[in-house]
Amino acid sequence: MSYGGFRGARLSSPAFTEHFFQSGDGLDLYYRQFDARRSDAQKLTVLCLPGLTRNSRDFESLAHDLAERCHVLTPDLRGRGRSAYDSNWENYNPTRYVEDAFRLLDQAGVQRCVVVGTSLGGLLAMVMGALQPQRFAGLIINDIGPVLDSAGVTRIRSYAGKLPRVNSWEEAGAQAKLVHCAALPDLDDEDWLAFARRTYRQDDGVWRPDVDPNIARAFGDASAAAPDLWPIFGQLALPMLVIRGALSDLFSEQTLTRMRDMHPELRALTVANRGHTPTLDEPECRAAIGQFLQGLRV
Repeated sequence: MSYGGFRGARLSSPAFTEHFFQSGDGLDLYYRQFDARRSDAQKLTVLCLPGLTRNSRDFESLAHDLAERCHVLTPDLRGRGRSAYDSNWENYNPTRYVEDAFRLLDQAGVQRCVVVGTSLGGLLAMVMGALQPQRFAGLIINDIGPVLDSAGVTRIRSYAGKLPRVNSWEEAGAQAKLVHCAALPDLDDEDWLAFARRTYRQDDGVWRPDVDPNIARAFGDASAAAPDLWPIFGQLALPMLVIRGALSDLFSEQTLTRMRDMHPELRALTVANRGHTPTLDEPECRAAIGQFLQGLRV
């Protein structure tokens, strides 16, 4: 049976408005805004931050559902999607991404929110929560922890910014399947085509991942030492939901256990048959996210 998290998420009409804001160093950065549809909606904004090579389109289905009661913002990080590419590849770093995210919240007039962060977005969520805890009602962290397993890092370095261009959407779907099938083993060809339409772009008759290839340079070489994020995680004093793919090669069960030991009130969900990363369209993810948001004090 096909996993319907992609096809079922296709919306018949736009459910969001599109906006740009300017970063502190002058880049035009894109985001989508989903306004709460119900008159009795929670006075809560959810900021969704994507992974290293992904963009706002990853969250289209989740944002549409959350917008029943919440306001939702889904940005493209610099160098992704419709956001401007940076002429200086060294600016593709967490410090800049965090600055951009805070600037978006300021421009949108958001004083307090929940962050949903997938992979890189989860790391940014942790840093933001440690820097300005008063601005956050909670964090939802998808398949990432303060330490990254080397197998996953090596795998991501093998493709990030390096995939060859292809000649059709069907070839893009096949390429996406080749790269990500271990993490999402139950998607069929139609699902992979939908996946590609969210993560690729068409330029001059060729298709390529919708990301600046220079992020491969910014991601660093294999000898670069990863920063120790345990002190930052230890500073967090916010409600947290942490989601882990049972097959993840980047976020180990041991890391999740240590995170729970440090924050005993942390909620955790392990998603069967998912690697790095769960899509957040899985029913158990939707249920956990909904319960977490309902329990927050806003």
